[in-house]
Amino acid sequence: MTKCAFLFPGQGAQYVGMGKDLADSYPSARSIFLEADETLGYKLSQVVFQGDDNELRKTEITQPAVLMTSTAILSVLREEGINPDAVAGLSLGEYSALVCAGVLGFSDALVLVQKRAQFMQEIVPLGEGGMAAILGLGPDEVSFLCEKSLSFGHVEPVNYNCPEQIVIAGHKEALEEVCRLARGKKARAIMLSVSVPFHCRLLLPVKEKMVSLLKNIPLKAPAFPFVANASASYLSDPEDIRESLVKQSYSPVFWDDSMNLLLHDGYDLFIETGPGRVLTGFMKKINKDVQAIHVEDKLTLYRLLKIMEEVQT
Repeated sequence: MTKCAFLFPGQGAQYVGMGKDLADSYPSARSIFLEADETLGYKLSQVVFQGDDNELRKTEITQPAVLMTSTAILSVLREEGINPDAVAGLSLGEYSALVCAGVLGFSDALVLVQKRAQFMQEIVPLGEGGMAAILGLGPDEVSFLCEKSLSFGHVEPVNYNCPEQIVIAGHKEALEEVCRLARGKKARAIMLSVSVPFHCRLLLPVKEKMVSLLKNIPLKAPAFPFVANASASYLSDPEDIRESLVKQSYSPVFWDDSMNLLLHDGYDLFIETGPGRVLTGFMKKINKDVQAIHVEDKLTLYRLLKIMEEVQT
């Protein structure tokens, strides 16, 4: 029997126009975009549908935009009768996963991620920090290169995405030095277009703000298994989830381990629910024998519906 996990993408998956054709065709998706506009007090949907890349790339806009789009796509999957047996989300995507699992209300999640984005950008001034992806080196090698580059500023591994793909975060000059050293070892090194060094110790000052922000937000126990990627473990107690969301802001993300936990427990269909196909690509590198598919528009939705028909026959 197929066990299905929904996976929710994080920051970096966004693009102008995401979710629009589903909103045009499905009232359930349209209502999510309208709710987001009402909750935030401005036309976020208009920025997503008709804005420009530079506007959408601003952290305080990107984070609620990705959450909104992922939740709209989720509403369409539910309308089509497709539901998960477990959920996980990469970084920001955890908030979408928690909405899916009934832990967080959608409106509360929107406000949370918008404030979270603002806090993070305030801590590290624009232009001083960032992130880079290192492809082709293992965790120990990347850690060693980070240690060698500390004289240029702080830098550390923060996203363990899949075998031989690790994202580092820190001060810009230290990132550039690690990239230079990695290329010297014939690895690929790509500076990412983000202005915040997510998940690293430079963001430790965000802790108290996140504690205060989350303190009065009601959380419920998840309706089905939820994997937290700060620990690569299942969390079911609302207070444990609250603590994990705080920790996740300044701690590494263990996506590879999180997916291996689900694989170990028999999950064999992974549906990336949101813009892009990054998580689908990671899964194919983690385990190429399971089925992984992304859903972000009508074409990919119809492809999934066809697969689900085959699974059920």
